[in-house]
Parts: sequence; structure tokens; C-alpha cells
Amino acid sequence: MAATETHQAIETVFRIEQARLIAGLARMVRNIDLAEELAQDALVTALSEWPKAGIPQNPGAWLMAAAKRRAIDGFRRDKMLARKHAEIGRDLEDAHETGVEALEAALDDDVGDELLSLIFTACHPVLSPEARAALTLRLIAGLTTEEIARAFLSNEATIAQRIVRAKKTLGNAGLAYEVPRGPERRERLASVLGVIYLIFNEGYAATIGEDLVRPILCAEAQRLGRILAGLMPGEPEVFGLLALMELQASRLAARLGPDGAPIPLTEQNRGRWDRLLIQRGLAALNRAEALGGAKGPYALQAALAACHARAHTAAETEWKRIAGLYDTLQEVMPSPVVDLNRAVAYSMAFGPEAGLTLLDEIEQTEALRTYAPLSAAKGDFLFRAGRLGEAKQEFERAASLTQNAQERAFLLKRAAGCDG
Repeated sequence: MAATETHQAIETVFRIEQARLIAGLARMVRNIDLAEELAQDALVTALSEWPKAGIPQNPGAWLMAAAKRRAIDGFRRDKMLARKHAEIGRDLEDAHETGVEALEAALDDDVGDELLSLIFTACHPVLSPEARAALTLRLIAGLTTEEIARAFLSNEATIAQRIVRAKKTLGNAGLAYEVPRGPERRERLASVLGVIYLIFNEGYAATIGEDLVRPILCAEAQRLGRILAGLMPGEPEVFGLLALMELQASRLAARLGPDGAPIPLTEQNRGRWDRLLIQRGLAALNRAEALGGAKGPYALQAALAACHARAHTAAETEWKRIAGLYDTLQEVMPSPVVDLNRAVAYSMAFGPEAGLTLLDEIEQTEALRTYAPLSAAKGDFLFRAGRLGEAKQEFERAASLTQNAQERAFLLKRAAGCDG
């Protein structure tokens, strides 16, 4: 393998392992900044050694071992944290004796997962809700500050400052990086669910880059959701979120064409939808409703996704029921994005002019003025209403606003279609 190819492979492995690596290191050193530095040091070491020795059989465990050695060196230099020095040293001895598989297995704690522990720590009440979400997206999903800013309809500088302050606050608080138990766990649940779903959404519809979907992020969010459901079997919104992610993920294989361009929901080949994930999603939704959570925000969104999953063809979709569910969701979880999705549902249930009427109100929202999906939705409503010139302008505006290459190409294609 050429050196360039090896370096690309190493960087790909690191992107996959980075969140898990930081989570494990943060739990040991109790400092997120230091954990990130150690992870980067491990990457530098890999870039130096792997081209000569080859990529190890278990690269994640190799990176963790390298980072732990670096941590030990730091502890020695500073002549402090002697207890941690011994603890990490024992872990390394065990790894040499039992192999890297044992080291990787040790990353899972008694209540679930190191990544989940880091999410719960990042969602501690000492941080504001916005800071919790931004920090977790940065650490777990590996999103850039630009991507997080777009997810929050904010600007990059604000998000960067928020993340720096959050790290400093957690460091000063001296928290244990673990999943809390009892009431404390429940108090942080809403924030944890929120960031897990944000991770899933960035995988399902990437806000930036060349790829429209990032399946690894979706799969990681689903995995964390399943672990959380095992930890909290009596929480309806946990199952509501799990149902929502499973049902949406069932459509991943049908969302893109051979060229990577997006395929609208109404035009997807439903034979490519994953029926097993649909069954799992519907079962989780039934569990959420049985626990009394039918009107929880995630259960309501899962019920919306279930309407599509149960329709064998686009024509069978119960758009009026979907519009009604959005009415309820708007009351339970008011937000500009919910308003926009409600307008889409109304346009499908009652005609494009009904959707345009709702958009007239939404367009006054400052947060959505540069939001590409708003212009894309308006372009679609105008196109279906036969107002092709106006539709073309909206599709071109949406294309200029999006940061995703595939979405931009799709929108420009729709704009060109207005000429015909």
C-alpha cells in the first residue's frame, strides 16, 4: 500500500475511533482537553509507525494503548496523579498479557458504554442546554463547529466559544465521567436524548460536505439509543427516540440514487426500505405508547415516521393524519423547523397553496431566513402550484444556501426542471 493510501486509511480509522478514544481517555484523566490532546498524539504516532509496520489487526485498541502510554509519560513529568499512573499502568500490563481484545473490552463499563458516559457528563446541569448539546456533538459525533452552528441555526464563533467554556466548566467541576444512577440520570435524560438525535440527524441528512448521508453517525446514535433503552426500560421517551431513529434509518438505502443525489421520500423505492428496522421501530413505538408517552416529542415524531413506514406506496400515505400529528407536535415542541415540516404536510394534505399560506408566516422567522430547506420547500410548493418562474428562483436560492454538495446539485437540477 502506497504511503498516501496508508495515511488516508489511518485518518479514516481515526475518524471512526476518535469519539470512543476520547470517551475512554476522558474517563481516566478527567479532562476533556487533555483527552483530545492524547487522542491526537496517538494519531501522530500511528501516522509515524503504521506505514512501516502496517495497520494493526485492532487499530482502535492500538490507538488507546498508545494514548495511555502518552498519559503515563505526562503523569510522570508532572509528578502528580500517582494513583492514576498506577491504574493506567496496570491496564497496559493487562493488555500485554491478555491481548488487545481485553483492552478493548475494558472500554465498556458496568452500566453500558464509555461514549454514553461522556454524553451524560457533557449533559451535566452545570452546563447550559445549548452548551451540553454543542459539546456532545463536537466530542461524540466529531462535527465541526460549522456543522454544529448550522444544526443550531447559529454562527460558528458563538458555537466555538460555547464549546471552550463548556470544557472549562466541566474541568473546574471535577466531575466523574460516568453514567449517573437514579434521579440524577433521569434529570439529564432530556439533554441526552436531544444530543443523540442530533447525532443521528447529522448522519441522516449531513449539513455540510460531499456526502448527503453519514451512515456511521446514524448507526452510532441507534446503538446508543438501544443501550439507553436497556438502562431505562420504563422511560417512554427513550423508546420514542429509539422508534424514531429505527424508522428513519430504515429508509437510508433508498434515500440516494446511484450518483449520490437525494431521492425525495415520495419517489423512493419502498422495496429497499429495511423491513426489520421498521418492525423494530414500530415495536419501540408501541412500547413508548404503552408506557404513556404517546404525546412525547419523540414518540410523536416516531408516529409521523410510522405513517410513512406503514404506507406501501406514496399514494397510500395518510397526509391528513400526518398534518394532524404535526398540529399536536407544534403544541408540544414548538420550533421553526416543526413549523416548516407542518407546512410541508399541509401542502401534501390540502394542496400547495395551503402550504404556501403557512410559509408566509414562517418566512418572518429570523432563524430560518438563510435556512436552505425553507427555500427548497417553497420551491416545491410553487412548482406543484404551476408557478414555475417563482419556483426556479426559490430552488436557486436554496442551492446557494446549502453547504452540502449533493443537495446543491439536486436543487439546481430542480431549478433547471422549471424551464421545461
